[in-house]
Amino acid sequence: VQLQASGGGLVQAGGSLRLSCTASGRTFRIYTMGWFRRAPGKEREFVAHIKRDTITKYYADSVKGRFTISRDNAKDTMFLQMNSLKPEDTAVYYCAATGPSNNEFDYWGQGTQVTVSS
Repeated sequence: VQLQASGGGLVQAGGSLRLSCTASGRTFRIYTMGWFRRAPGKEREFVAHIKRDTITKYYADSVKGRFTISRDNAKDTMFLQMNSLKPEDTAVYYCAATGPSNNEFDYWGQGTQVTVSS
């Protein structure tokens, strides 16, 4: 499975961005898909995930109410709609996916930079 993230960029505080993550390869193995981020000088942190049913979702408290995760299984694509962006959202955002065991995120994309200016 290969994951390709896109959609990052530079935006002012209060603005919006939409990230996409497209999977290729043996995509039938994918169960949960998620977004993580790593800010400069910080550890990677969880942002949100969505299960294969496209209904079960979970968000980090820091993004709840501002970010929305969604998924189109027919297109093997996941999205992250980010609204009301804050400077502290600045990070490299990575998409990831679990395999059939759904125990851990086995597959990772290359990351896309999101920069929020104040």
